[in-house]
Amino acid sequence: MEKFVDLAGSPNPTRRLLLFGLASAYTASLIPWALAQEVTESDQSAFQTLSSILTGWRSLDAAQGKRLYAALVADDPGFPAAAKALLAMIEQRKTDPMQLQEVLDEEKSPLALVPWRIVTAWYMGIVGDGSKARCLAFETALNAEVVADVLKPPTYAYGAYGSWTSKPR
Repeated sequence: MEKFVDLAGSPNPTRRLLLFGLASAYTASLIPWALAQEVTESDQSAFQTLSSILTGWRSLDAAQGKRLYAALVADDPGFPAAAKALLAMIEQRKTDPMQLQEVLDEEKSPLALVPWRIVTAWYMGIVGDGSKARCLAFETALNAEVVADVLKPPTYAYGAYGSWTSKPR
């Protein structure tokens, strides 16, 4: 085994410093940078679980889920707590997802908009309302995925710029 020594037999400080620097850089590259984000894993997990229940899809794209979740939190900082509360209510009451919105509306629950926001985000790829609405997914939104076996939505307009603003004849 080669030792890090110079010709005189004493340790070479330059080589040791280089070795230490390389080992430190490699170790630092293993640190998961996602830990620096404000979103906790339990918040994201509650959102993903709630999304699966509400959309009826067992497997949802995790990367798209992170983008949608970040946008929903940016619109409403109280969204993580509301999502957790809604999930807890569903689990506690064993509420049927098909009846959930009706139950929330009848109770005039402050959580009534949460399912609507989540389903709109996943199916339409849109988060926000009015002038604050932004499209985060188009061809990967669930409304396109549902019909993907037969239809492929275009990712561009077929006519010249602005042609979609004219009323069809």
